[in-house]
Amino acid sequence: MDLSVIVPTFNEGPNVAELVRRIDAALEGRAFEIVFVDDSTDDTPDVIAAIAARSEVPIRLIHRDQPEAGLGGAVVEGFRAAQSRWCLVMDGDLQHPPEDIPRLLDRAAAGDVDVVVASRYVAGGTAGGLAGTTRMLVSRGSTLLTKSMFPRKLHGCTDPMTGFFLIDRDAIDLDALRPRGFKILLEILARRQLRIGEVPFAFASRYAGESKASFMQGIGFLTQLAMLRFGRMSAFALVGGVGAIANLVIMWGLIRLGMEYIPAAIIASELTIIGNFLLLEYLVFSDMRAESGRMGIRFVKSFAFNNVEALVRIPVLAMLVQSAHIPSVLAAAITLAAAFVVRFVYHALFVYAPKRQAQASARAAVPQPAGRTLES
Repeated sequence: MDLSVIVPTFNEGPNVAELVRRIDAALEGRAFEIVFVDDSTDDTPDVIAAIAARSEVPIRLIHRDQPEAGLGGAVVEGFRAAQSRWCLVMDGDLQHPPEDIPRLLDRAAAGDVDVVVASRYVAGGTAGGLAGTTRMLVSRGSTLLTKSMFPRKLHGCTDPMTGFFLIDRDAIDLDALRPRGFKILLEILARRQLRIGEVPFAFASRYAGESKASFMQGIGFLTQLAMLRFGRMSAFALVGGVGAIANLVIMWGLIRLGMEYIPAAIIASELTIIGNFLLLEYLVFSDMRAESGRMGIRFVKSFAFNNVEALVRIPVLAMLVQSAHIPSVLAAAITLAAAFVVRFVYHALFVYAPKRQAQASARAAVPQPAGRTLES
């Protein structure tokens, strides 16, 4: 088989038939398969299954009932399931034109690259499918930020944020990847020095459906950058910084409303403890959740520890205000900073520590895709 086309999908049912038709036309005469890795909450799996049943194109469906690591995790599942050494990753919304796939294959045929990136920003490419000036600016800004943080590994890559690329699966270590969120190519390129080639492409408008971009994905991207560049502790610090700012803003607002600083600090702490746990769960430790037990137990561990920490921190806060005459909000900032290292160690070693059974299972068997698998 010449090629495995990996398509991560989330509620993209209306696009599937047209996507398959255009891929089939673009790759006429080549041996290929399409692997849909689906995290949908609607009828998209049924749509894919129906199309696979009547299509001459080899189509496989991996539906993940419990998705891990977002789109990036879906792509890695696709890599593991692929039958070809060369894997083409593209979105399911037709913003990545299937007609460009042969040009990526032709570039790879030169034999001097491990990955071929379809770039919006190389000469001849366009990003016209981005919805509005704001998204265009965000895309360009995030690209510049990413390249500045990985100047050597991303040398020669003008669009490390693209989701449209062809890669030699033998050139990457799947076990070393820690996918989270949308930017799987960045994860791949930042982990290992690869030979990069590029071809231009025109980023198209969506064929059907709505964009999945959101503010939380932006936060997730910044967290991913921090973890790739500086490690998990820096991402923990980023989330802690967001929580600390939220804590101080809530406390300040309650004081402005007439509340005493001690109850204001307690309420602010409780709210940010919950918010921080959710950010840690889905951004910082997302790759460790599957092996660390149930979410409810993790929440109890985190919530209990942070409340004990708060019980210690609040008296220290009072002492700084009353004895050292430090302004209450500044004193709160000092105590939050002092608690950072202890929180990180506790969460990394106790809240998200892999369960022994999960560790043994990981050693005993290669992980299999979660959910049902369909082949045609």
